[in-house]
Amino acid sequence: MGVFLGMLWFYHSSGTLLFYDEGHGCLDNAGLAMLTASATYIALLIFCGAVGKSGQFPLHIWLPDAMEGPTPVSALIHAATMVAAGVFLVARVYPLFSLGAIGGVTPSLTVVVWIGVTTALMAALIAIAQADIKRILAYSTVSQLGLMMVSLGVGGVAAGIMHLLAHGFFKALLFLGAGSVIHGCHHDQDIRKMGGLRRFMPVTFLTYAVGMMALSGVPLFFSGGWTKEEILHATADWPRSHVPYYLVLAGIILTALYMTRQIIYVFFGDRRDRHRNRDFQSVSRDAHESPGVMTAPLIVLALCAIFFSVVLTPAWPWLHSYLARESAQFDITRLIHPMLFVSLVLVAAGIGLGVLVYRRAGVQDRHRPAETDPLEYMQPALFRFLENKMWLDELYDRTVIAFATASARVSEWMDRRVWDGLVRALGRLGQLFGIVTTDLDERGINAGVDETMTGTRGLGRVMSGWHSGQIQTYLGVVAIGMLALLLLYAWLA
Repeated sequence: MGVFLGMLWFYHSSGTLLFYDEGHGCLDNAGLAMLTASATYIALLIFCGAVGKSGQFPLHIWLPDAMEGPTPVSALIHAATMVAAGVFLVARVYPLFSLGAIGGVTPSLTVVVWIGVTTALMAALIAIAQADIKRILAYSTVSQLGLMMVSLGVGGVAAGIMHLLAHGFFKALLFLGAGSVIHGCHHDQDIRKMGGLRRFMPVTFLTYAVGMMALSGVPLFFSGGWTKEEILHATADWPRSHVPYYLVLAGIILTALYMTRQIIYVFFGDRRDRHRNRDFQSVSRDAHESPGVMTAPLIVLALCAIFFSVVLTPAWPWLHSYLARESAQFDITRLIHPMLFVSLVLVAAGIGLGVLVYRRAGVQDRHRPAETDPLEYMQPALFRFLENKMWLDELYDRTVIAFATASARVSEWMDRRVWDGLVRALGRLGQLFGIVTTDLDERGINAGVDETMTGTRGLGRVMSGWHSGQIQTYLGVVAIGMLALLLLYAWLA
């Protein structure tokens, strides 16, 4: 609805929905000049659609639930294509968002930044406490989409699109890798029941590790490292506030942390079948490598995740140059940048923290059961808060869903008690009106017409008696008429 209203307003203001049309498109200078003050409102309406499509806060709750489908569907639609539409939409109409920018800042872009950074940090925190292997990746997708929105909001359009391209490959790799793990573990998705799978699923482990490092942003050899460095650079230069920059730093650390947690739980440690808790059954006891038809795509996507580190390198800023309508120049010195070391430190901190906290994940000791998450053991209240997705689903249940349910009940009551009664009353009134009109028609109009016809027939018979054909009768009538006229004249005179 937001996109539709924005399109209508856009068309009303510019007279066209063609982006570029020989200088007369809605995104050409002439078309943008017609918008003036309405540009901000049109941009925000369009952004409402992007928020829902790309799973941004507060309309993000549908995306993790949509990951319940088959992993190939999640890999294609929910990682690389469908959810990317909102990010691409904002990037495509970026001239609208940046119209009238002062120092690269507009009200609409500011909203994009804060929504994106909130989504990125919130989803990364929630992912830390999830036990479903696909749900972790689902919230990771939400977080990375928020990171792309931040990049677009601060003016890093090229960085955001580059991260969108890289994310499509390594997140598809991770989802298909998760599908391979689920297949090898007999369709169980709880990472707490896994462990030590690297020895039984080596191809899945190696390719999954490539996806994990690309998502975490390991620089130099993995595409995610370069794109996150570009996003950090763009966010650091945003003149409005430095808070989003620091929150993005935290988000990158959390990404490396929850991916390290996941890979330790799934591929490292011992088999969970050694634990004494009989209620917590292992799924790694009979784990096996997936067939070649499943591992071959993993190898291809892993190679793509590495290859894109060459294509998206800052030494050859082809997308930046294309957007600036310049020719790209290769410069190896662009690889060495202070932000590269910042990114390296962040990733190392996240992975190191993950190893420190989860090095004994799934291991039974005298203080903590094997199935208890180390973070849950250290901070049970915080873990429960994150495990329950910050109670946002419950908040929706008690507000939006409750309001919709109450509205439905009121509508049902109105329909049953008011509208149905009104319709029945109108029906009875119509029946009564029909009875009255029928009686009036039969006893009034029809009877009047019948009596009129009877009188007319009687008058006709009387008149016909005067026309007997006898001449003396006609002369008598004329004489009587003349006498009547003379008497009337005499009376009037």
